[in-house]
Amino acid sequence: MNSEPKRLIISLVAVVAVGIGGLALSRIRPAATQAQEAYAPVIRPADFVGRVDNRYFPLAPGTTFVSRGAGSGATETMVVTGETKTIMGVKTTQVRDREVNKNNELIEDTYDWYAQDKNGDVWYFGEDTTVYKHGKAVSKAGTWEAGKNGALPGIIMKKHPQVDESWRQEYSKGVAEDMAQVLGTTETVTVPAGTYTNCVKTKDWDARHPYPAEYKYYCPDAGVVLETPAVGLGRTELISIRHK
Repeated sequence: MNSEPKRLIISLVAVVAVGIGGLALSRIRPAATQAQEAYAPVIRPADFVGRVDNRYFPLAPGTTFVSRGAGSGATETMVVTGETKTIMGVKTTQVRDREVNKNNELIEDTYDWYAQDKNGDVWYFGEDTTVYKHGKAVSKAGTWEAGKNGALPGIIMKKHPQVDESWRQEYSKGVAEDMAQVLGTTETVTVPAGTYTNCVKTKDWDARHPYPAEYKYYCPDAGVVLETPAVGLGRTELISIRHK
C-alpha cells in the first residue's frame, strides 16, 4: 500500500507512493470512476482462512524478505512474524517491515496485517507505522486500522488477477486511499534474488492525488520482487527470501 510512507518502496526519487484502493471481488470499470464510488466491502469472519498462501503474495510464518533500493543503499526487511491480530473479527497475519538507510539508521518501522479469504484473495486490514529521523520517532503518518474511524480493508492481491482489473487496497479517508490496476500477468523480471516468470504487473497510486504512480511486480512464490516509479528513476529490488 505511501504518500504517508509505506513499505516496500525504497527508491532513488521521492515517489509519492502508491495508491491503491479498490473494489474487492469484482471485475472493474475504469479505475478513476471506481475511486469516486461508495466503498462498502462486506467482511464476514467466516469467509476467511487462517493462512496467506496466495502464490503472488505468500506469507508463511518465519519468512524474511529483503529488498534494496538500487543506488540509494536503503534496505527493507519484511518478516512474517508468526503473530496474529484480530481485526473486524478476522484473524490477520502480522508482518513487520523495517527500513534502514545506507548508514543502517532506522527510517521506518511498520506492522502490517493481512488475511486471505476463501477465494484466495489477500486483504489488507491496516498498518501501524512509525517514521524515524536521527534515531527518534517523529511521525505515525499512514497508520490506520480497518473498523476504526471509518477505515475499511482492501485487497492487496487476488488469486486470479485479470488485466485491466482494479481495486482498492486500503481505505481510510484522508489517510490511506491506495489503489491498484493490473497491467499484465505474464511479465518476466530479473532481480538479485533471481529471475521470475509469469509475474503480475500492477500500477499503484493514491486516489487522493494519482500522480506519481508506481509499478509493482508480484511473482509466483515470491511476492513483490520489483518496484519502480511510473515516471523518473528509482528501483527497489528483492535481494533475498529466507524461510525459517
